[in-house]
Amino acid sequence: MTIGEPGPSPNPGRRKLVRWAVSSATLGFPQAAGPVAFALLAVSLGGEASGGAAMILAMTLAQVAGALPITRLGRALPMATFLRLLLAIRTAALMAIAAAAAFGMSLPWLIALAAAAGLVNGAAAGTLRAVLNQLAPASGMSRALGIAATLNELTFVAAPVVASGLGSVSPVFGIVAMAAVGALPALLIPHLGPAARPDGTADEMQRKRTSILSPPILLWLACTAAGGATVAAIEIGAVALALAFGYEPALAILFTVPLCLASVAGGVWVSVRNRRLSRGTVVAQLLVMCAGSALAAAALSVPATLAGAILIGLVLAPLATHYSLILDTLAPPHRRPEVFALMRTANACGVILASALLTAASLSTAMLAITGVMMAATVAVAAAGVRERDRSAARVGKPKGIA
Repeated sequence: MTIGEPGPSPNPGRRKLVRWAVSSATLGFPQAAGPVAFALLAVSLGGEASGGAAMILAMTLAQVAGALPITRLGRALPMATFLRLLLAIRTAALMAIAAAAAFGMSLPWLIALAAAAGLVNGAAAGTLRAVLNQLAPASGMSRALGIAATLNELTFVAAPVVASGLGSVSPVFGIVAMAAVGALPALLIPHLGPAARPDGTADEMQRKRTSILSPPILLWLACTAAGGATVAAIEIGAVALALAFGYEPALAILFTVPLCLASVAGGVWVSVRNRRLSRGTVVAQLLVMCAGSALAAAALSVPATLAGAILIGLVLAPLATHYSLILDTLAPPHRRPEVFALMRTANACGVILASALLTAASLSTAMLAITGVMMAATVAVAAAGVRERDRSAARVGKPKGIA
């Protein structure tokens, strides 16, 4: 079967896409449930919730460090086989956390095991996204990614609730649930046959000619990081926003839930539209995200801040889908898993940036800084579009015979 073509009959192909979408949604369950589950675990061991934050930080930093080198290790393996191997490692690490907690081991051991679980997250996400190229036709890629974005948002809404409910019975149960749900893609991902084996000499020449850190790829990775930081600023800063407006910390959901619901709506729009965005539309949506970030940073009132969160959520899925599609076309075919792993890593870097700013500076200062990062990314995309249009015009206007 050629990459990008559907299966031999519509129904088997559709079933494989459904399995891929569910795999995409459940793959991120441990990261979505982690903040609550790890915090409850740290508190149950006689510590503070900050111990859970340290576990999440270790998991995220390990993901950033391991994304590219671990993805490269799987080049010779079929993608489905490599993904199952990565998930086996993560599941074993999460189960080890549950066992260590049950036996009362100290927090440093739990932090080390959380890092081991996070080490394969970026590679797993990149490999799973590359699998889609072998399951979906090019005409249906936007719809498939839109559905995946919608399901991922639902996961990030449901996972903390599940972790909280099970964790209230026993924090170990919450960790076991993370491991079990996070392992589902290993059972659902379709078998895709043996790994491709291109000619060695031609492959090496292609590797030299094509870089996964070319300026166009770096541009969209930077946009991914900026968007990740913008969303994380609302999600991580939600409690601080609630306190700033005089509400109880539990009412932080006033800002996070509308953002998630708006993101689900954006994912539905992408799925129904099923078309790639033009550069102008992308710039317009980036401006909407800038406006939403600025409204949230200004903290003028609860309605204004809510409007900012909703604006960010509405364009989150369309922009993420566009980044994935454009990176798909820019990446060398044999290095797509690495590029998609970098995309997940860029998003994680944005989360780290937002966490660091919210820790080191006041809420308003941190959110203003993140708004500046988002605006810089928007300007860079607009400028790149102008340069691309000028180059196209120059090629069209060049007389024949001139190289």
